[in-house]
Amino acid sequence: MTDKWSALRDHQARIADRPILALFAADPARAAGFSVAADGMLFDWSKTNIDAEARALLIILAEVSGVEAKRAAMFAGEKINDTEGRAVLHTALRADEAAVIRVDGQDVMPGVRAVKARMADFARAVRSGAFTGQGGRITDVVNIGIGGSDLGPAMATLALAPFHDGPRLHYVSNVDGAHVHDTLRGLNPETTLVIVASKTFTTIETMTNADTAKRWMAARVADPGAQFAAVSTAGDKTAAYGIAADRVFGFEDWVGGRYSVWGPIGLSLMIAIGPERFEEFLAGGRAMDRHFQTAPLARNMPVLLALVGLWHNQICGHATRAVLPYDQRLSRLPAYLQQLEMESNGKRVAIDGSDLPTNSGPVVWGEPGTNGQHAFYQLIHQGTRVVPCEFLVARQGHEADLAHQHTLLVANCLAQSEALLRGRSLDEARAIMAKKGLTGAELERQARHRVFPGNRPSTTLAYDRLTPFVLGQIIALYEHRVFVEGVILGINSYDQWGVELGKELALALQPVLEGTAGTEGKDGSTAQLVAFLKG
Repeated sequence: MTDKWSALRDHQARIADRPILALFAADPARAAGFSVAADGMLFDWSKTNIDAEARALLIILAEVSGVEAKRAAMFAGEKINDTEGRAVLHTALRADEAAVIRVDGQDVMPGVRAVKARMADFARAVRSGAFTGQGGRITDVVNIGIGGSDLGPAMATLALAPFHDGPRLHYVSNVDGAHVHDTLRGLNPETTLVIVASKTFTTIETMTNADTAKRWMAARVADPGAQFAAVSTAGDKTAAYGIAADRVFGFEDWVGGRYSVWGPIGLSLMIAIGPERFEEFLAGGRAMDRHFQTAPLARNMPVLLALVGLWHNQICGHATRAVLPYDQRLSRLPAYLQQLEMESNGKRVAIDGSDLPTNSGPVVWGEPGTNGQHAFYQLIHQGTRVVPCEFLVARQGHEADLAHQHTLLVANCLAQSEALLRGRSLDEARAIMAKKGLTGAELERQARHRVFPGNRPSTTLAYDRLTPFVLGQIIALYEHRVFVEGVILGINSYDQWGVELGKELALALQPVLEGTAGTEGKDGSTAQLVAFLKG
């Protein structure tokens, strides 16, 4: 396992001190050679220290790790999630109408298409007013979920705000009562639809919030269940909750929560933008699937994005990556990718149960530009740790009358990646201070504060405009990046056992906090905190 990394590590050791700018000086065509385009989207990774030899070694790494074979297995419906014995087929939710995809010999696509048709019928009924609340036309939709049942649709709904022509959308996830309280405050129970998104209909945070919303609605509405819908496979539980079967939309266990926005979990998004726009969103994901399946590894956008990530984390030792969308409507994308990448690839053992010989996935974080420039970019530019940055930017915005602001936004994005690359030398800083009239020791002191090390890597993903199609491309691109990194690391990207222990302990602590159980067996810190918080 370790041998496949050694050539890359040896090469990186040899070039570690080489400026990235030297690569541009040596190769005037570097930008084109270290970029790839797919369906109107451009991924530029030339502002990294990866040279031709490193690129060749990274492609070999992907080949010897079996990326192509594992990719074929995933799309074919094989059970690559082997710790849970499941296929990984979120791609089936966006497959074309002619697709035939089998799991255990059974074509799953008729079921996928049937559920999507039911979703579309319901969305149209809500949007048109054919489906009403007990006080008239639905004005607001509250989606109650958590994790993948919230982050995906909440992020996508915000991203596609220019395409909203349906009811207002709201999202509740945190079990903190402040979240549901503040969301419901000001809404009319008689014209609100609540969607409860929980596959098992037992997720404690989701069901606690759902119960609160149901009580809120029952205070004004005779039959609150009539204004609830569910995304769940637990038909008996949804029926007991008063939700009619025609308002329950299920999905199979081969769709993981953080990959589920393409199907019934995306019902809230479909209501916001309409079934036709939702189809455009699916088409964008499908286009990236096609590119991922057919492009050679050396020109394959998800593969190259993954290899750049592996180079920075596993080879260079940079433990975090910053996702920096210069697109305000993608402000929730970093949080979405935190779950997608860190829940998928935050593992410590290989598929065979052995300890990983290298680090697994990085810490993923970020904020939209230009806000981040006035917050944490100081550390990125002049801090002692290198943080690889991933910029996203559109050629044009949706607000034609504010095109001058979009131009300023794009200028800031390009300036940041250039500044990370170039930096500012001590001599340049001295010249600046000399022009200000400083001399001697004070000039030297002030100049040192204005030095930027530069030589800090970044990539840029550029696209024309944030549309449903483009958003589909972006999400699918990062999904496949996670897949490729997971295959090369030798881990299962599709389970998440790390979230279980805390849930179990929380259930055990609830009666302790309620006073019906004691703190026997708890550590001293937990027992002390229980005593303090009980008052």
